[in-house]
Amino acid sequence: MCETNRNSLLTDGNEPFLLKPAGKDSLWGGDRLNYDFGKNIPLSPLAETWECSTHSDGPSTVASGEFSGQLLSAVVQAHAEFLGTHPRTKGELPILIKFIDAKKDLSVQVHPDDEYARKHENGQLGKTEMWYILDAVPGAKLVYGLYHKMEKEKVRVAIENGRLENYLQKVAVNKDDVFYIEAGTIHAIGAGILIAEIQENSNLTYRLYDYDRIDKDGHKRQLHVDKALCVANLEGNDEPHQPMRILRYQPGWASEFLCRCQYFQVERILLNTETNKNMVAMRVGEISFNVLLCVEGCGVIFYQKKSLPFFKGDCIFVPANSVAMKIHGKASLLKVSC
Repeated sequence: MCETNRNSLLTDGNEPFLLKPAGKDSLWGGDRLNYDFGKNIPLSPLAETWECSTHSDGPSTVASGEFSGQLLSAVVQAHAEFLGTHPRTKGELPILIKFIDAKKDLSVQVHPDDEYARKHENGQLGKTEMWYILDAVPGAKLVYGLYHKMEKEKVRVAIENGRLENYLQKVAVNKDDVFYIEAGTIHAIGAGILIAEIQENSNLTYRLYDYDRIDKDGHKRQLHVDKALCVANLEGNDEPHQPMRILRYQPGWASEFLCRCQYFQVERILLNTETNKNMVAMRVGEISFNVLLCVEGCGVIFYQKKSLPFFKGDCIFVPANSVAMKIHGKASLLKVSC
């Protein structure tokens, strides 16, 4: 994996630690995050878990090591060096990682870019995101943009008349697919899809359409049509194609890049040291933190005569300039960094 800065001065604080997520109970959610991923969060439905988050709307909590019980936001504020020297950090965690279980269709929505959010949303970040499909029922689809160019007023009239779905591009999805959702792209996760989402550290969502659904309080959820039409790409979108992915093999593991953009990079690690006597060595350099999200299997991280077991659904924060580690197990992990 990563073998940089072996001579750096390291302290106990540079050790990896588990995170405990915040849960969300949106009306479209299911129960797979509790049953399949062992989240044990008393919400029904459990639509989302914010696995690695310093956002005030759903901060995650450190669940192991010397900072156990503290909010991740408080830890990185006190130890900005954990984030690394990448210019996007600026003393704050620039990404947010979620699991999302869509038992029903999500709203049709769009996110602003950084420039619009800074100007109109009190200096917040915009929201570009990536989806990794963990599972999908046969025939499941997501919304990705419009079939063809449309004028704003035509979109507005289609929303008012309940006909927006006629113009939405729907794309079939399968397990292990990857989708890059740039800010401004009209999109929606369809029913029966389970995903891992990596995004900018933002919770700005403008709903265009929500199927006239009623929430648990008997109200229709708020739409944000004016703002959405200000930021949406209405030019029409080409159907997204799966990126070329090349597995790189080394003893005990293989890796492939899923996404690399200005906001984050995501790599998939396929770990299998069951038949390999040499455990996988890892050390994170000074440029960026790493986050390891276990999406299949389980394993153990060994470091400084300590061990950190992890299981399917677990999220591990590895500070920049980390201690040297070795990983053993059979698992699929998403590795996220700046």
